[in-house]
Amino acid sequence: MPIANIRELAGRIQSNISEVIVGKEDVIEKLLIAIIASGHILLEDVPGTGKTLLAKAMSKSLDCRFKRIQFTPDLLPSDLSGIHFYNQKLGEFEFRAGPLFTNILLADEINRATPRTQSSLLECMEERQISIDGETRALARPFMVIATQNPVENQGTFPLPEAQLDRFLFKIRMGYPSHEEGLQILKRFREESPLEKIGAVADASDIIAAQNSYAAVGAEDDVLAYLLQIVEKTRSHSDVAMGASPRGSQALLKAAQVHAALRGRDYVTPDDVKSMAKPVLAHRLVMKGSYRTKGDAAEAAIDHILRDVTVPSEPNLLSR
Repeated sequence: MPIANIRELAGRIQSNISEVIVGKEDVIEKLLIAIIASGHILLEDVPGTGKTLLAKAMSKSLDCRFKRIQFTPDLLPSDLSGIHFYNQKLGEFEFRAGPLFTNILLADEINRATPRTQSSLLECMEERQISIDGETRALARPFMVIATQNPVENQGTFPLPEAQLDRFLFKIRMGYPSHEEGLQILKRFREESPLEKIGAVADASDIIAAQNSYAAVGAEDDVLAYLLQIVEKTRSHSDVAMGASPRGSQALLKAAQVHAALRGRDYVTPDDVKSMAKPVLAHRLVMKGSYRTKGDAAEAAIDHILRDVTVPSEPNLLSR
C-alpha cells in the first residue's frame, strides 16, 4: 500500500469515528497509529470521558471481529483464552475459543483483574499467539488490545506491572471536553447515540496492508541517533529509577514512522519523534521516590529530556 493510501485510509476512519467522538482528534489519531503499527493502547481517565465509546466507534468503523471483556477480580486466564471441554456426543475434547480470538479486544477496567489474569495477556500482546495446554495457537491479524482503566479508584484494583505496561504502544488520557465540546456532546446524544448510525469504512485487509507498508517510511541516521539519545536519557535522568528499554526505542520508531505516513511523508523527521515521545515513553518509566505518586512526573521528565537533547539539522531531509 502506498504511503498516500495509508494517509487516506486513516483519514477515512478518523472522520467516521469523529461522527461519534467530539473533539478528540489527537486521541483518535493515536488510536489509528497504534493499530497500523500493530500496537496496543491503554486509555486512562476518570469514568464517563468516552473511553469505551471510543473503542466501540473504532470497532464499528472497521469490518473486523470485536470482543469486549469487563475485567473483574474473579476473572480467570481461561476466561480470556478459552478451554478444552469434553464433548460427550463425539467422545473427545474440543477447544472452545475465548474472547482473545478476535481482531479488536476491548479490555474494560483492566486494572480490576488480578495479576494472574493480567499476565495472561502478555504472550498474546507481544507474540500474537496463545499457549493453551501445551498447544500454541496463532491469533488473527490484525490484533489489537484497547484497555481502559480508572486512575482514581484504588479499592478492588491491581496496578498493572511494568512488564505489562511495556506491552502497550501508547498510554493516553481522554481528558474532559471543553465547554463548546460539551455542548456538542449534549446535542449529538440528545435523542439517540450516533454510534448506532455509523458503519464500517475499512476492513481487516486494509489494516493488514497498511501494517505491511508503513515500514517503508525511512529514517536517516541522524534522526535515529536523535531518537536513541532521547531513550538513553531516560535511563540517566535524575528523577527516573528505570528508563525505557530497547523495546521502547523500537516502539518510538514505529510510532514515528506511522506518524510520518499519516502526514504523507515517506521519511521520519525529528518532529515525528518529538510528537510520539511522551505517549510512547512516559508509561515505561519508573520514577524515583515521591515522583512515583505524581501522575505527570514521567511526562515532565520527557519534556525535560526533549529540551535537553540537540535536534539534528536534517541536511539530508531538507534536500528531499
